[in-house]
Amino acid sequence: MSEMKAIDSIIDELKGIVDSDRFFTNEEDLVSYSFDASFGIYMPEVVIQPTSTEEVQAIVKLANTHKVPICPRGQGTSLSGGPLPVKGGIVLDFAQWSSKLEIYPDDLVAVVSPGVLTAKINAAANDHGLMYPPDPSSSNVSTIGGNLAENAGGPRGLKYGVTKDYVLGLEIVTAEGEIIRTGGRTVKNVTGYDLTKLIVGSEGTLAIITEAILRLIPKPPASQTLMAVFDDIVDSGRSISKVLSSGILPAKMEIMDQTSVMAVENYQPLGLPTDIEAIILIELDGHPLAIQEEILKVQTICQEVGAREVKVASNEEEAEELWKARKLVSPAIVRLKPTKISEDATVPRSKIPDMFQRLKEIKEKYQIDLVVFGHAGDGNLHPNIIADQRDNEEMERVELAVEEIFKAAIELGGTLSGEHGIGTMKAPFMELELGKVGLNMMKRMKEAWDPNNILNPGKIFAEEGQKLVLRNER
Repeated sequence: MSEMKAIDSIIDELKGIVDSDRFFTNEEDLVSYSFDASFGIYMPEVVIQPTSTEEVQAIVKLANTHKVPICPRGQGTSLSGGPLPVKGGIVLDFAQWSSKLEIYPDDLVAVVSPGVLTAKINAAANDHGLMYPPDPSSSNVSTIGGNLAENAGGPRGLKYGVTKDYVLGLEIVTAEGEIIRTGGRTVKNVTGYDLTKLIVGSEGTLAIITEAILRLIPKPPASQTLMAVFDDIVDSGRSISKVLSSGILPAKMEIMDQTSVMAVENYQPLGLPTDIEAIILIELDGHPLAIQEEILKVQTICQEVGAREVKVASNEEEAEELWKARKLVSPAIVRLKPTKISEDATVPRSKIPDMFQRLKEIKEKYQIDLVVFGHAGDGNLHPNIIADQRDNEEMERVELAVEEIFKAAIELGGTLSGEHGIGTMKAPFMELELGKVGLNMMKRMKEAWDPNNILNPGKIFAEEGQKLVLRNER
């Protein structure tokens, strides 16, 4: 029985699980779920918006019995193809399920539904003098369920870590429709295998997350921001290594190369210097007296490494203005060309200068418009290539450049992805990093958790002959 016939045979039963206003089969509705922020268009057959664990359980049991693919989805902000229904079937849209956002200040935890926006969790924690540290750039629009599935990071990852570091427990529905809880509300929990960490970052391929218990921490009392300007991007990389080895751990350490800065100035002039190769933005947080001492030390280090100028924000308004420049990079660069390929290959901190050098060489070799910005402090760079997808010749060069960026990161002891996930985009390169045996072990785990391969099929594991294709013929 084909997938289309399989889905046809359970349509009436699916309709009985949720209200009609949360069930969609019309083409004009399905199109909205056929793409995300990456590449490729894949139409689902049905879209359902569950708002309870019981609804998810009933849907999954039915789909598993009839071997119909299920693709969990948040707001579709994924840059790696995570929520794309590449095998058709059912898209579970969790964006409407935001009913639970509970803060327990005495336990320093939050309990949330999968559709809650990530920024709202932090805002609710702030009301109690707490914070939820993971802060992906899309936090104002991305759901916590999507962040959990992709193990999202963000600028604060340098000091505070990524999403998995703040997940104490989960409620999940397995591929066979069983509801289980992993972890709990305690900070320490070493009972058996760590299923919580296994599910976080599994991109919806092992189980479906229906609730999460998140760890909160006290909000730092003060912060201060510094901007260092460099004439050589490799020198800026050295400054990052020097600061981090000095005993100071900034909350954020972000880089913008010349193209990024020029794009921002053309998009919304902020008075940034454009005759440079890189700008480093550094935020320190903690006790006010400690910050005063550390900011002076960071300033000295940057100057010794070769910074042309070091500016310390004198107040919160100036700091916000500096960070505004970093936030504007993505919308600014797409004005240059319509297609943006955002990568997140990550290298050890000591190899940051080497990665900058490799990126320079790749840019020249393939004659591409390569923009570098990102979370430089933890080696999680964002080499963004801006192009025009309608130009097949240019996109061929872009594909070769992206492949070389991945290889460069792995050769330098790094990884394919620091926070975007694997999805469809990086699946063809998994064996480069993991090796055949490592990749096979992951496949065996997938088979054990999801024997019928219904949960988000087509992600993480490449099919025979699958290659990175960004051109129109895809």
